Amino acid sequence: MAVIKVFLYLFIYPGLVFLFIYSTFCEWFDRKLYARLQNRMGPVFTGKAGILQPVADFFKLLFKEDIVPEKADRIIFSSLPIVGLATVVTAGLYLPLWNFDIAKTTFNSFQGDIIVVLYLLSLPTLIFFLAGWHSTNFFSTIGGVRVLTMLFGYEVPLFLAILSPAVVADSWRLAEIADFYQKFPFLLFFQIIGFLVAIVSLQAKLERTPFDIPHAETEIVGGTFTEYSGRKLAFFRLMTDIEMVVGSGLIATVFMAGFPGGILLSILRFIIKTLFVIFLLSLIRATFSRIRIDQMVNFSWKYLAPLAVAQLLISIFVKGMIQ
Repeated sequence: MAVIKVFLYLFIYPGLVFLFIYSTFCEWFDRKLYARLQNRMGPVFTGKAGILQPVADFFKLLFKEDIVPEKADRIIFSSLPIVGLATVVTAGLYLPLWNFDIAKTTFNSFQGDIIVVLYLLSLPTLIFFLAGWHSTNFFSTIGGVRVLTMLFGYEVPLFLAILSPAVVADSWRLAEIADFYQKFPFLLFFQIIGFLVAIVSLQAKLERTPFDIPHAETEIVGGTFTEYSGRKLAFFRLMTDIEMVVGSGLIATVFMAGFPGGILLSILRFIIKTLFVIFLLSLIRATFSRIRIDQMVNFSWKYLAPLAVAQLLISIFVKGMIQ
């Protein structure tokens, strides 16, 4: 039975099959909402209300011509999309989505798993940089440098914001953090600043407007992905979609008390809470226009970082009060 449970967790829920289906749905939800906020229709043709458009786009790219630049490092250039996809899928496996007994769940939950998830979600940034650098294309190189520059802006505020609820819960284990806030939901009120910082930082990590600087089409063609096509580009797009789901799931776990209940109730709560986070991301995307790379870094260190530190101090104070 334990082997079957592990197999289901790795490949069905919340494994690769579920992440593929749900991430493509979230892409449709994001595109549809973003379009409606701009008084457009969004996807309409493939499937009911265009719900299958992301899936159709993915499979269309799989059968497109796959080109590797002549001067590029073929092995690294071709392996990066697969490594990136594996990274975000692995991060998704650590989200506490099943109602396992905390004392018995060991294969996907342990003290410090929140650090592992944050680390795994940081790797796509490095992968994007390497993808741009090894493309040997001028525009790709600029995009890769921008990716790495942005990392030094949003990563510290994101880490501080995500870890603040863990300080109050006195645990570095996602399942225990979620369980703590299920018992004391009123304490989530003191995490509002961290929640907002995490939302903005996640928007920057996903390179979405107004932080879509590394692949600004009007400036550097396609940035990091200028030389990518076919199935490699399909894997990168799927990786980004899954990263959005996992990032939203991580925020929902630490700031919204996780996803308690049986398997069906857990799935329902996961969908509702992650869609709420994605709604906020789409709202930011539709509200603001692209900013410059220097403006992004200045914004991160002048506003996001101080707010994240303030949230950490509030969490330490709250922890001292409840002890």
